[in-house]
Amino acid sequence: MSHAAYARTVQQSASPREIEAQTLLMAARKLVEVQTNWNGADKRMHAALLFNRRLWTIFMSAAESNDNPQPIEVRQNILNLAVFVMQRTIEIQSSPAPEKLQSLIDINSNIAAGLSGRP
Repeated sequence: MSHAAYARTVQQSASPREIEAQTLLMAARKLVEVQTNWNGADKRMHAALLFNRRLWTIFMSAAESNDNPQPIEVRQNILNLAVFVMQRTIEIQSSPAPEKLQSLIDINSNIAAGLSGRP
């Protein structure tokens, strides 16, 4: 089975929480790759930050939606994290340093673990 076919199968059978967790882990892996093989503000760094920012923009939009069934406290926490992610992304882009990526990696990994039910 090709990678694309496998990805479609997983997407069709995975719950929204599982998809969110896997996407957060994908974003974290991209950031770890940049951090581990640091070359400064290169295309990989910008692509990883763009992917992460787009993901968190989706979370922010969902949290702000009137159709969101989550309690307001949960939605506010998501919005607060999203604002932090956006601010940190701008900071990294304006003054790149590999250690600055760690907070984004940690947030994505911890949220993914919570969505997956892992400690």
